[in-house]
Amino acid sequence: MKFSSKIERCALSPIRKFYPYQVEYVKQGKKIYHLNIGQPDIKTPPIYFETLRNFEQPVLEYAPSPGIPVLIEAVQKYFEEIGIRYDTSDIMVTTGGSEALIFALATILDEGDEILVPEPFYPNYNTFVNTTGGKIVPIPTTPEEGYRFADKARIEKLITPKTRAIMFTNPGNPTGVVLTHDECKMLADLAVEHNLFLIADEVYREFIYSGAALSSMASFDHIDQNLILIDSVSKRFSACGARIGVVVSKNKEFMNQLLKLCQARLSVATLDQLASAQLYTVEKSYFDEVRTEYKKRRDTVYSALQKLPGVLCTEPQGAFYLMAKLPVKSADDFQVWLLTQFHDNNETVMYAPGGGFYATPGKGLDEIRIAYVLNSRDLERAIELLGMGLERYNG
Repeated sequence: MKFSSKIERCALSPIRKFYPYQVEYVKQGKKIYHLNIGQPDIKTPPIYFETLRNFEQPVLEYAPSPGIPVLIEAVQKYFEEIGIRYDTSDIMVTTGGSEALIFALATILDEGDEILVPEPFYPNYNTFVNTTGGKIVPIPTTPEEGYRFADKARIEKLITPKTRAIMFTNPGNPTGVVLTHDECKMLADLAVEHNLFLIADEVYREFIYSGAALSSMASFDHIDQNLILIDSVSKRFSACGARIGVVVSKNKEFMNQLLKLCQARLSVATLDQLASAQLYTVEKSYFDEVRTEYKKRRDTVYSALQKLPGVLCTEPQGAFYLMAKLPVKSADDFQVWLLTQFHDNNETVMYAPGGGFYATPGKGLDEIRIAYVLNSRDLERAIELLGMGLERYNG
C-alpha cells in the first residue's frame, strides 16, 4: 500500500518514542522520574470540574464552528486585561493549540513554501508543517549562546521568495528563552518589511520569571495584518486534557479562510469549551502561586545541573523547560542505557533527547530537553540520577 509522501516526511515524537523501554522498566518494579513530557502536576482550578458536573442540558449539541460565544468573550476579556483589544470575530476556538497551529499553517502554506523557525523547536512543528507540503527552514542557534535567535542579519539572510512566515514560541519550548521587547519589535518590523506572516505561539505567556508584566506580540499595532497568535488553556490552567486552544488574528481575510477548516471539522467539544470559559474567571493570585512554584523548580534544576561535570546549560527565563548539552555522543543511546542498564535503588530518569527538536540533520544529538514539572524534591533526585548515570556511562 502507498502512503502519503507528506506523512512519510514526518517522524515519531522524540518525547514519546522510549515508551516501550519505560513499560518494561516499570514492569520490573522500578521507578522513573519523568522529565520528558511537559505535563504539569499543578492542580487544575476546581471550577473546571464544577462546570462539568453542573451541566444539565438535555442534549449535548454541536457548538458553533468558530467557538462558543461565552468562551470567545472570556478570551477577549483576558486580552483586554493585558492591554490588547480584539473583536470577537478575531478569535476562533480550536481543539488545543495543536489544531490552532495545524489550521493556521494549512491556511497559509502551499507545497514547497518555506517557514522560518528557530531551532531547537517544539518537534510537532515538523509534523504540522510537513503535512501541508511546506518546509521548515531553521534559524540556527547554539547552546553556547543560550539558544537566542532574534538577530536580524541571521534571519534576513534565510528569507527567499518561497518564505511565507516566521514562527516561534515565546516563552520558548524547549529552550525557556524569553524574547526582549527590542527582539520582538525587530521580528515585527521584519515581518512587515518582507510581507510575511508572523506566527507567535504564546501558550506559556504566564510563565516568565523576571517579574516583568505579561506581554504579547499583539502589542505592536503595525503588524495587525501579519500576526497570527496561538494560545491555549493547556499550560496556563494546567488543563492539558481539555484540548482548548485559539487562533487570534486581526487579518479578516486570513480568519475567513481559516473558518473553512473550522467548519469542516464541525466544532470543538461543547463541554470542554463551557468549562474552559470558567477557567478565565480564576483569581490572579492563582498565577502568582503557580509562577512562584515553577520558579522554585527552575532554580532547583538549574542549580543541580550546574554541579554536573561537562553539562552545559543556560538559565531559562520562562516556560518550564530547559535544554542542556551533555558530555555524551548520543543522548538517545544514553537514554536507552538509563532504561535498560542503569538504576540506583531501583530508580532512573527520563528526558527528551535533543535531536528531535532540530530540523538540521546531526544537530542536538548530545542535547536533552528537561521539563521541570515535578516537585522540587523529585527534581533534585532526578538530576542526581542523571549525574550518577553520566558518571557510570562515561566511566
